[in-house]
Amino acid sequence: MHHAWVFPGQGSQSVGMGKALAEREPLARAVFEEADRILGLPLSRIVFEGPDEELAATRNQQPALLATSIAYLRVLEARGALPEPAVVAGHSLGEYTALVAVGSLDFADGLRIVRRRGELMEQYGLGGMLAVIGLDRATLEWIAAESGVELANENAPNQLTLSGRPEALDRAATLARERGARRVVRLPVNAAFHSSLMRPVAEELARDLAGVTIRPPRVPLIACSDARVLTDPEELRTELVVQIAAPVRWVDVVRRAVECGVSTFWEVGPGQVLSGLIRRIEPDAATHTAEQLLDGVLAQVSEPSR
Repeated sequence: MHHAWVFPGQGSQSVGMGKALAEREPLARAVFEEADRILGLPLSRIVFEGPDEELAATRNQQPALLATSIAYLRVLEARGALPEPAVVAGHSLGEYTALVAVGSLDFADGLRIVRRRGELMEQYGLGGMLAVIGLDRATLEWIAAESGVELANENAPNQLTLSGRPEALDRAATLARERGARRVVRLPVNAAFHSSLMRPVAEELARDLAGVTIRPPRVPLIACSDARVLTDPEELRTELVVQIAAPVRWVDVVRRAVECGVSTFWEVGPGQVLSGLIRRIEPDAATHTAEQLLDGVLAQVSEPSR
C-alpha cells in the first residue's frame, strides 16, 4: 500500500488559515516568520487577518498557499502523522509546494518564484475561466472550438474548466447550458489560466527559473501537465514552465498515482478541494486532509497532562 502527498492550488485559501496552528506550534510560526522575511512583506498578516480581497490577489494568494501548506507539513512531519509518500503531486501552484516538500526546491526559492508567478499572472491577466459540471470532455472540446475558448483543467470526470477572453466565455457558457450542463460558473480569477493566453507569463518565468537550483526530489513528482513521473531536475524545471499555459490533467495525475500503487492520498494544505476530486476520480482510494490531521494533533496537545 503506497501513499501520495498532494498539494492544493489557488482557490483553497481562506483568511485565518494556519493562524491557530502558528499560535500553538513554533514550527508553523517559524515558517510564516521566514516567509515574511524572505518576501519583505507582511504575508502572515494577510493570511491571518485578510481582508479577503488582499489574500485572493494572485501575487499574495500563491505564496500564502505555499507557506501555509509547508507550515502544515512541517508540524505533521515532526509529529510523525504523515506516512512517507511514494509519489507527490500538486494542482498547478501546488506543484511548487510539492517540490519544496520533497527537497527539490528551497523554501525561499519556491516562495520567491511563486510570488513572481503571481505578479506576472496579474500583469498579463487577460480573460477569465469558466467551470462546467456535467458535460464530458468531447462535448467541451466541441464547445471550445465553436466559441474560441480553450479546455483548461480536467479536475474530475465531467468537471472541467474553460479559459478564454470574456466574450468567448459568454458564448461557451451559452453553448454549455444548451448542451445540458448541470452547472456553469464563472470562476473568481482575473486571467485565462492554463491557456495559450498565459504564454507571456511562461516565457518570463522561464528566465527566473533558469537561475533557481532544482535538486532531484526524494520521491518522484507526477506532473500536472501530462501525468509523467519526473525525478530529473531539468525535466522538473521544464514542467514548472510548461504547466502555466497547459491544462491541468488532474484526472490523469490521480490515475497515474493509482497505477504507481497508491491507495491513500494525503491533501497537505488548507481545505479539501483535491480530496473531493480524488474521490470522484478513484472512488476506492482513501483520502485524508491535513486539516483533519491537525485537528487531531491540536486536540492531543490541549489535553491536560496527568
